Amino acid sequence: MKKVIAGMDLHSNNVVIGVMDMDGKRVGEKKLPCELKAVVKFLAPFKKRLEQVAVESTYNWYWLVDGLRALDYPVVLANPAAMQQYSGIKSAGDTHDAFFLAEQSRLKILPTGYLYDPELRPVRDLLRRRVLLVHQRTALMLSFKSLYTRTTGQQMSLGELKGLEIKAAQQLYSHPANQLIAGMQIQQIENLSESIEKIEKAVLASARELPCYTKLTSLPGVGKILGMTITMEVGEIKRFAGPGNFASYCRTVEAKRTSNDRKKGENNSKCGNKYLAWAFVEAANFARRYDPQCRKWYDRKAAKTSNIIATKALACKLAKAAWYLMAEATDYDAQRMFGQPAKPEMKH
Repeated sequence: MKKVIAGMDLHSNNVVIGVMDMDGKRVGEKKLPCELKAVVKFLAPFKKRLEQVAVESTYNWYWLVDGLRALDYPVVLANPAAMQQYSGIKSAGDTHDAFFLAEQSRLKILPTGYLYDPELRPVRDLLRRRVLLVHQRTALMLSFKSLYTRTTGQQMSLGELKGLEIKAAQQLYSHPANQLIAGMQIQQIENLSESIEKIEKAVLASARELPCYTKLTSLPGVGKILGMTITMEVGEIKRFAGPGNFASYCRTVEAKRTSNDRKKGENNSKCGNKYLAWAFVEAANFARRYDPQCRKWYDRKAAKTSNIIATKALACKLAKAAWYLMAEATDYDAQRMFGQPAKPEMKH
């Protein structure tokens, strides 16, 4: 029996499937609702011959990919950002896209994405929700401080704000409207803090079971939260061939094209993982404050360039070091990261 390839173009409310054989002949196509039973029913006659099922989606692929994998379908997740469409096409639609996926898969040129462990993925996504809650809490704190400064002409430190109770916050103002918003904001900040703490406890319990977590927390600037973030976002470190590949995925390298030492353009600066990008920049900021060797290296770099470039460069250095910690299960070694310290000159 001839092997067949299936391509799926998944949308928010439907999925278009195209099936072709290994000679490129189309043998089946269907537009279906986003229901696993309907998809499995359509694929059932082809199951024994299916070489691969390629799925292209934006955000809503968990149910489809996990469901098909659980039924032993050979599923891969296409990477749309790395795919090149044929030039000269006048008209294209969902059916064309589905067969285009199947054709690339047949030719073994389909760029694919990483399929995260479905057991750990909800924990990773929970940690991502934590970032959203932290941003909301920060916005509330800035709003509260802004109101206080506009009304009283005084500044309030972050420590003072965190120690405020609802009644004390309301007593800062005489107008009922200001009292209302102050009390509401303190209440919301407390609720968000409580939710963030619950998430951290839940994620930490899972992160501690992973071998990379303990190693990562020995890296300068990486504490509990950043260690959890990096551990959960990386998944399998072996999918990165080397430290440079990992640093690129973390968006810590420049996205530019050069020719004859001149900049000719920019590549996709958003290619990679935005959560890891945030984590390593945060780690760089902490490392330059609290680690003497990181601070020395940062100061030298900043003197030649700028603070922003120096921070990004230190983030890149930390990302590469993190790759070694995770891939080779080694301990952090400042000497490997920064080299041997310069020896003082001998006086004659």
